[in-house]
Amino acid sequence: MKIFLTVGSQKFQFNRLLRQIDLLVQEGRMKDEIFAQTGYCDYTPKYYRFKQFLDRDAFEENIREADIVITHGGTGAIINAVKQEKKVIAVPRLARYGEHVDDHQTQILKEFEEMNLICACNNVENLEQALEEVKHCSYAKYDSNTHTIIGSIEDYIEDLKK
Repeated sequence: MKIFLTVGSQKFQFNRLLRQIDLLVQEGRMKDEIFAQTGYCDYTPKYYRFKQFLDRDAFEENIREADIVITHGGTGAIINAVKQEKKVIAVPRLARYGEHVDDHQTQILKEFEEMNLICACNNVENLEQALEEVKHCSYAKYDSNTHTIIGSIEDYIEDLKK
């Protein structure tokens, strides 16, 4: 399987996730092809390919080619992947590790998981189990409500014309 790991582009490190994947690869517990976009992390992966930042086209291509996307708990990365019907493992950035200003990503992941769109992995030590889960589970298809919102705006504009 091909895995794309993205930790976002905000100015926070997520070394904890990168290290865990390195450990799993080093110990032979993760044998998938992995490519990572490491952002502002200062940890350098030893056992998988990476690039600090990707342009939009390269980012989209990596998601398109991936079987599984492992990401932080940011809505943009998650929605982008589920729209393309990718299996997603999302790990929240946590304030206590200096990965974000608060722990809001845990709530975001809870909501996505309750909609059966992703596998939320709230503890990086459970990443190996999360990988096994996504390889054998089916997830709901993402249903965007963009058309509904646009329709409401168009109706509102039409009403203003009357």
